Amino acid sequence: MIILISILLLFHSSSAATMTLSISQQFKEAPQFYNSPKCPKIAPTRTLTSTNDPSVHVAMTLDSAYIRGSMAAILSVLQHSTCPENIIFHFVTSTSSNTALLRATITNSFPYLNFRVYSFNDSHVSGLISTSIRAALDCPLNYARSYLANILPVHVSKVVYLDSDLVLVDDIAKLAATPLGDSILAAPEYCNANFTFYFTPTFWSNPSLSSTFKGRKPCYFNTGVMVMDLDRWRAGGYTKKIEEWMELQKRMRIYELGSLPPFLLVFAGKIAPVNHRWNQHGLGGDNFRGLCRDLHPGPVSLLHWSGKSKPWVRLDAERPCPLDALWAPYDLLKPLFSFDS
Repeated sequence: MIILISILLLFHSSSAATMTLSISQQFKEAPQFYNSPKCPKIAPTRTLTSTNDPSVHVAMTLDSAYIRGSMAAILSVLQHSTCPENIIFHFVTSTSSNTALLRATITNSFPYLNFRVYSFNDSHVSGLISTSIRAALDCPLNYARSYLANILPVHVSKVVYLDSDLVLVDDIAKLAATPLGDSILAAPEYCNANFTFYFTPTFWSNPSLSSTFKGRKPCYFNTGVMVMDLDRWRAGGYTKKIEEWMELQKRMRIYELGSLPPFLLVFAGKIAPVNHRWNQHGLGGDNFRGLCRDLHPGPVSLLHWSGKSKPWVRLDAERPCPLDALWAPYDLLKPLFSFDS
């Protein structure tokens, strides 16, 4: 009996190790996509400057919890691009994650992909994060978007930041070409939302704080889809400006919702507008119940499952929302009983 138990424990241990090592094999290989003949040629990275780079730079965070969503997002970007070979992905991972495994997962499914992986040290923000209304919002990696100007190479002057719970159904080059004017970033604004909701009564009752928005017409914008001028960000020291608000939040609670409010405090009323078609957001429902939602009126270029529920979770539970069917074609996860090598 003791020998049998030992064998079973050894088998279980071996199986667990194999499962860990095979995570990168759980996804199918995506088809390769090629440039249109009219696409500009990309020069070697060593010769690129911020003025001669025809690439579309896309930044995303990468972790094991959202890797399935990330894979779908990458596939959707490539599938709808006129110049997919000109897209360079910049993946930011946490230093506490298994970066080698995440890199292998991307490489196995997208062996032709032009991408870089960068480590984000959780300690940069771990001492600045305050608890919010949903634990998932408190992950340090959620704050990496505030550090992209420091993380990415200096020749990357402009980047499209994307969350992992979305898919594109249009050419990302159109979004990347958004005119920024004098702004640091561009995003779809939602001025019908109740802006006061994003800050506490403590904030609004303090004249020195509420005057932050004096002379501005602040509107809510979702930070899951942004076009960012990294050169201007670096020159203006905007990472430090965001950190200062987070430091204040630790002393006196002025907001409840994770990494979004610091962005609103710094940028609301100062961003370049983007058509709402580029962020049909909220498809994951609200942060409490995650109920099914419909699309907003108007055309659609990007579907975003922001909110509590994610499409892959609902599909696996066989309780999908109707719009989750639009995400499913981009899911690269292999069937549970797949005989693929």
